Amino acid sequence: MRALGLLTLLLVPLATLASAHASEQGFVLLLPTDIYIMAGVATVALTVVVLALLPAKAGHGVFRSLPMTPVPSLGARHVTSLLSTLLLAFLIWRGFTGSGDPLSNPMPLFMWTVWWVGLVSLQGLVGNHWRWTNPWTGIAALLAKATGLRAPFRYPRKLGHWPGVVIFLGFAAFLLTDPAPADPARLAAYAGFYWYTALLGVVLFGPAWLVRGEALTLLMRAYGRMGLWGRARGRLAFGLWGWQVLARPAPALGLAVLMVVLLGTGSFDGLNETFFWLGLLGINPLEFPGRSVVMTQNLVGLVVSNLALLLAFAICLWLGERLAGMRRPLREVFCLYAPSILPIALGYHIAHYLTSFMVDGQYVIKIANDPLGNGMALLGLEDFYVTTGFFNTPGTVKAIWLSQAGAVVIGHVVAILLAHALAMRSGVDTRRALLGQAPLAAFMVAYTFFGLWLLASPRGL
Repeated sequence: MRALGLLTLLLVPLATLASAHASEQGFVLLLPTDIYIMAGVATVALTVVVLALLPAKAGHGVFRSLPMTPVPSLGARHVTSLLSTLLLAFLIWRGFTGSGDPLSNPMPLFMWTVWWVGLVSLQGLVGNHWRWTNPWTGIAALLAKATGLRAPFRYPRKLGHWPGVVIFLGFAAFLLTDPAPADPARLAAYAGFYWYTALLGVVLFGPAWLVRGEALTLLMRAYGRMGLWGRARGRLAFGLWGWQVLARPAPALGLAVLMVVLLGTGSFDGLNETFFWLGLLGINPLEFPGRSVVMTQNLVGLVVSNLALLLAFAICLWLGERLAGMRRPLREVFCLYAPSILPIALGYHIAHYLTSFMVDGQYVIKIANDPLGNGMALLGLEDFYVTTGFFNTPGTVKAIWLSQAGAVVIGHVVAILLAHALAMRSGVDTRRALLGQAPLAAFMVAYTFFGLWLLASPRGL
């Protein structure tokens, strides 16, 4: 594995030969893309080759966790959840009463910059903070204690995680197709309605609704399997991204589908902004007429992209089973390998939103300094100005691009390592494991190419 890391360091920096300038959420490289795409794809392909040469236990050993201090059972998570509820209430109030400018109102800045970019990334990179920061468990516990009532209905087991999958697709449709997803009042109305209906689900079905039917909790719990820090046998433990996947049983089918949909949705989030996509729709990207004109096309594209990815993933698994001479049910294999998609989805999520986070994050600091817009400087930043100067110097542009490309490549490398460890955990011998993973590995190498191409493609939105 030391050799693999060294070769990664040697290959990925080849991307530094490319120069770039900033776009809305990514860079448009002015030089041919052959060098950095070749470097990234070669790194991922080399990972496959190295795994074939390493001893059978090496792939699984990479994800061995390091147990640390015992984790006490604290009730403080209900307190922090209540604080999150109060914060959400404040944001909704400011969404309705504050400025109509999305960059001056805390509602859209918190929802799309702090939560969707920052906290989702933190969940996957570090560990499960959602059990402390979600805005439902605290108020649900408070209501249960105050009334003494239990949930009147039992969550139907037949529904599985499918309500959460459907609701997440609705969330993705709002994010990608709504004409004004950052309009403060509009977003506040949607957020308030969603919070209330999710709380209603908890009241009716108990905590089972959060872990089965509430889309944002499913999203966070899925990415929580990727965190460096987690719990193992009552102790705080640390390991390589993905070690918690191996410490848990395979997910149910609905949750496995959601894990793949996270990648499909993230990929289309990048694709629908490119000149390529707008060209397919017959729209001049330099004269973009507005999101309302492409609502239907983007909605269809979102659905088709996810269906195509699910089909491609399933075909790769089916072919792998045939090559390895195994006849396990496709459903079983799909659920086994679906978590290996999470590192790719997380890597692209971070890369795709990095540049917008660097700019909008400054507006978050500005709002935090004066949350009520009355001239107060709570953080003592009277003369704070938002800058985009880091997009104008070659050194910082190069560093930003390498960070984006590195997130994509590292995500794919971890995914291949994780897929190999999952195969070995299922009890097959090394030869069958390698044969069975061959189509999936080819799929991941091809997706590396696609992800880097998306980062480099010019954008029209």
